[in-house]
Amino acid sequence: MAGATIFIADRVMVNASKQLTWGDVNAVPARNVGLLLGARPGNRYFTRRIDTAAALYHAGKVKWLLVSGDNGRKNYDEASGMQQALIAKGVPAKVIFCDYAGFSTLDSVVRAKKVFGENHITIISQEFHNQRTIWLAKQYGIDAIGFNAPDLNMKHGFYTQLREKLARVSAVIDAKILHRQPKYLGPSVMIGPFSEHGCPAKE
Repeated sequence: MAGATIFIADRVMVNASKQLTWGDVNAVPARNVGLLLGARPGNRYFTRRIDTAAALYHAGKVKWLLVSGDNGRKNYDEASGMQQALIAKGVPAKVIFCDYAGFSTLDSVVRAKKVFGENHITIISQEFHNQRTIWLAKQYGIDAIGFNAPDLNMKHGFYTQLREKLARVSAVIDAKILHRQPKYLGPSVMIGPFSEHGCPAKE
């Protein structure tokens, strides 16, 4: 039973994202905002996502980058880590917006719509993560495509791939049964040249 549930959840998300993810920067459609999903600063997934997001921006395929990650613990701040890494890659600070309450993939994608007002986004992560995120986005009425960062080989990414199978089951439960919403919402933020938000300093 458990195996069948995992298989079905996996197939649902693979099918939902068909023809909606790209790995070639020249082929991916241009959109206003790219949503860069968080990872622990410095790990291999983080580094590859940063390189991919920077390439997408420099190719003119996104105008703004929304970096969304966990900041729920003292001295742990994924969003600021992504911001600093992107700046080091030549992305202007003024085009980066920080979401410090991206505690989960669901939080990140739903907050992109409900807090930042973005309903048409390019998600930036590894393909397996983009598949789940695109499926979640559809459940919450968000038009999302994915730009795939390079994955790790099976030797280094085995545990993550196993965890992803379970995360897909959890995503179905959260969206279809619990109808879960983000842990925090808060005031609306406009992404664009007239916004004063960006990545504000935190106390």
